[in-house]
Amino acid sequence: MTNHSKCLRWGTASCPHVVRAPTVISMVGLPARGKTYIAKKLTRYLNWIGVTTKAFNVGEYRRAATDSYKNHNFFRADNKEAQELRTRVALMAVDDACKFLSTGGEVAVIDATNTTMDRRRLLVDICTVKYQFKLFFVESICDDPNIIQGNILASILSEVKVCSPDYVGQDKNEAVKDFLQRIEHYRQTYEPMGSPAERDMSYIQIFNQGERFIVNKLAGHLQSRVVYYLMNIHVLPRTIYLTRHGESKMNQDGRIGGDSDLSERGWQYAEALGKFVEEENIQELKVWTSELKRTIQTARYISAPKEHWKALNEIDAGVCEGMTYEEIQEKYPEEFALRDQDKFHYRYPSGESYQDLVARLEPVILELERQENVMVICHQAVARCLLAYFQDKSAADLPYLKVPLHTVIKLTPVAYGCRVEFLALNIPAVNTHREKPEEQIVKRELYREFHDCSLKKWQLTYSTKPSKASCGLPGLPPR
Repeated sequence: MTNHSKCLRWGTASCPHVVRAPTVISMVGLPARGKTYIAKKLTRYLNWIGVTTKAFNVGEYRRAATDSYKNHNFFRADNKEAQELRTRVALMAVDDACKFLSTGGEVAVIDATNTTMDRRRLLVDICTVKYQFKLFFVESICDDPNIIQGNILASILSEVKVCSPDYVGQDKNEAVKDFLQRIEHYRQTYEPMGSPAERDMSYIQIFNQGERFIVNKLAGHLQSRVVYYLMNIHVLPRTIYLTRHGESKMNQDGRIGGDSDLSERGWQYAEALGKFVEEENIQELKVWTSELKRTIQTARYISAPKEHWKALNEIDAGVCEGMTYEEIQEKYPEEFALRDQDKFHYRYPSGESYQDLVARLEPVILELERQENVMVICHQAVARCLLAYFQDKSAADLPYLKVPLHTVIKLTPVAYGCRVEFLALNIPAVNTHREKPEEQIVKRELYREFHDCSLKKWQLTYSTKPSKASCGLPGLPPR
């Protein structure tokens, strides 16, 4: 490693370059096939791994353009006035998607039926011919009547379908009946992908929510990652329990990192957690911990199969491991100040950043998507990253999510998101959370002679508006 590359490691984290060319991902399929579920989930995943992504739902454009929807006849193939309106709003959504990609966006997800070859060819003409974007289709096909009925009637989806703006104030049974007739109108003109005329298009077909897949002409790394993700998700009912380890001895001493044992109160939490799991009566539960002692000890009283993941180890604080914040401030004042400026991308000297941690945790997320009931016992930074994925939090918010000690976070996937419950088990513990600093200004001028990476001049100015409770520099934010 050169001296120059060594210097660049201090306080920085390189951003991943997953997308070489802006990409449009277009959904395809009849209503009630889980297209919006897939579109939202995929958007959340791509944003979480650092790919700037936005979904464009054509149904929302239609509802914004007209309030004339009365019943399923709006979707009849021979309703020319409605057809013109639907085409117009679809093009508005595509136009906005292309503007998004032309101004810094990386992936645009078009959430629409796109059930005809003509409509898909139009997307090709606009996205690939006119704008030179990559285009990838995701088609959800379902011929299992039980799945279709479940998508409409099951509580996980009926909350969305029956309560959508199209059916406000309508009787549930009447709304379901109308929606089924809407599906029939689409079915009359539906042309699934796979014909010889579309053999040059890039797409994946998902049958019966993951029963089998057909993939055609993948083009690039991003599409490969999208396919791998889509082949791992499922919609089966399940619950994920997320908790930090019990309070550790190093928590009590205010030291970061390390591999210490639980404190006395930490052991109390471990016992309480075992009782909690027993009372919840969770079917087929699996317990995942990190490889560090404090998480393994926290799982001791849980009667369930356990797996120890290195990927779940706490963020590596590098040269700051085992230090108190006061010691870091004294020894590394520049790093102490700079971490507050961009906590997500900041990398500890010889350690990790939150961005690095997200990359490390991607296999954990993919495996969680394959599982049913899992309890993950981990660490503060790790829990923040996992929680940010399920709550669709931005990189700026992720490092400041509250994940208190001795609390179980219950995550229940629902139609288009995740229900989150914080369940405190009433065992006292130290508070390791620090709010996002406000009104801080860090200015630095750094002049390097790149041939030998020697420091020519370093000027650091740090100012902050003191709070009523304290003056001077704030403490380095907890991990």
